[in-house]
Amino acid sequence: MTKMYNAQGKLSQSDVLTKYAPLVRRLGLQLVAKMPASVDLDDLIQAGMIGLMDAASRYKEDQGAQFETYASQRIRGAMLDELRANDWLPRSMRKTSREVESAVHKVEQSLGRSASETEIAEHMNMPLDEYQSMLQDLHGSQLIYYEDFDRSADDEPFLDRYCVDRSDPLSALLDDSLRGALIEAIDKLPEREKLLMSLYYERGLNLREIGAVMEVSESRVCQLHSQAVARLRTKLREQAWTSVEA
Repeated sequence: MTKMYNAQGKLSQSDVLTKYAPLVRRLGLQLVAKMPASVDLDDLIQAGMIGLMDAASRYKEDQGAQFETYASQRIRGAMLDELRANDWLPRSMRKTSREVESAVHKVEQSLGRSASETEIAEHMNMPLDEYQSMLQDLHGSQLIYYEDFDRSADDEPFLDRYCVDRSDPLSALLDDSLRGALIEAIDKLPEREKLLMSLYYERGLNLREIGAVMEVSESRVCQLHSQAVARLRTKLREQAWTSVEA
């Protein structure tokens, strides 16, 4: 194996970049595959390269761990920090999102089936076009927010109640139990919303492209996406998706 240490016993940054850049990309691909299509791989790789350089500057050959193992932890941590930093939505929009989710939950519990937009709008005492405008404003809403773990929020966040690994919420969100619960919840969506989520999260199409496939406007796709996200967040609450017993 080629030695990557300089005269001062430190790892050479140029050699580290050359040797471990593929590792950064591989970790980035593993992570982005579990994220919404809006997460940019290049941003994760850039953050991961910073994590790699940090690992190179801190690593000592005699500290016991292999460098690749040590660096992988630093790279992944830097990528998770990048995801945390980009998890934001104005508080007013979070409040609106919770109101929509609450309405969806109450109407669907009452009806025992997926609620239509008209039924949800009626429950919220607003015209359909006003409700659809609200969905439009929620464009960019995500299935999971880091603020879901914030105990200072108005009500107890559902993920905080059920997340096993509270030291690293995102790692817990990527586990098999959540993926299984999410697959089950998506399968119960109305057909159009199910198709939309498949095109967006599995096929990686943007809203304009999805609109072309579904033969609706981009703004209508945006509304349907926000509606689907509200339904899914409601279902995840109901399913208490980890193995923790309520």
